[in-house]
Order: sequence, then structure tokens, then C-alpha cells
Amino acid sequence: MMAIISQLSVPIGAVPITLQALSVAFIGYFLGVKKGLVAILAYILLGAVGAPVFAGFQGGFHMLIGYTGGFIFGFVPFTCLCGIGSKKWVKIALGMLGLLLCHIIGIIQYSILAGLKLWLSFLSVSLPYLLKDIMLTASAYFIAEKVKQIKRC
Repeated sequence: MMAIISQLSVPIGAVPITLQALSVAFIGYFLGVKKGLVAILAYILLGAVGAPVFAGFQGGFHMLIGYTGGFIFGFVPFTCLCGIGSKKWVKIALGMLGLLLCHIIGIIQYSILAGLKLWLSFLSVSLPYLLKDIMLTASAYFIAEKVKQIKRC
């Protein structure tokens, strides 16, 4: 799922517009912490060894140490936090915290590599995507819950 959704991207600047937040959050909400962590680590490992699973059919270790690598590493806490909690609003709030951590890790790595101050990196690679990612994260919760209901039938 991550590999497919990652290809739905629009390259603009250093960070493409993707639906990855939807997929990462869904994995956490649907699979829970343990299985979600295994799934997201498998995705990262596949990409690291060269499988073209990252946005724009990219793969290779260089992607993890490049401008967008921090966001990829941020998928780990994002997935895990989506997988915790039992009540709807707690799960959604933890998902938003995971999204925030993902963005922070991405901003920090981008800032270091681009030689920019953190706030300039935030303006460049986080702020333009934040509202979209918040909506995708919330949507992922409701989609995961619906899929769980269908699975039970």
C-alpha cells in the first residue's frame, strides 16, 4: 500500500506532494503498533536496498540520507502513535502527534542538509503540506475503522 500510494506524487521543490500521510496513518490505525511498525520498517528497508518504493519510483540508501529522508524516518513514530489508544479522539490526537513528529524530523534533516534555519525549512517543506497531512491523517482513522468493520463481516 505504501509503495503504491508513494507513487501518487507531484514533484514540487525538494519535497513532493504525496498521499503518504494517509497510508502511514492507515497502517498504524489498522494494524496497530507492532504489526504497523513491522510494515513500515519493511517499507523503509525495501527502499533502502534499492526497491523503487519511495515517491517518484525512487529507491536506495541515498534517499534516507537525502533531503526527504527525515520524513521517511518520521514514518516510524507516526505509524506507532497511530497504533496506540482505544478511544476515537485519543487515537486521532495521537495520530496528529505522530504527524507532528514526522514533520519535525523531516524539517530537522532538511534544515541540516540544506543549510537553512529551522524556521525557513519549516516554511519550505512542512507548512505547505501540513493542512493536507492533517486531513489525510484524520481520514485514515475513519477509513481504517470502516475497513475493520467490513473485515469483521
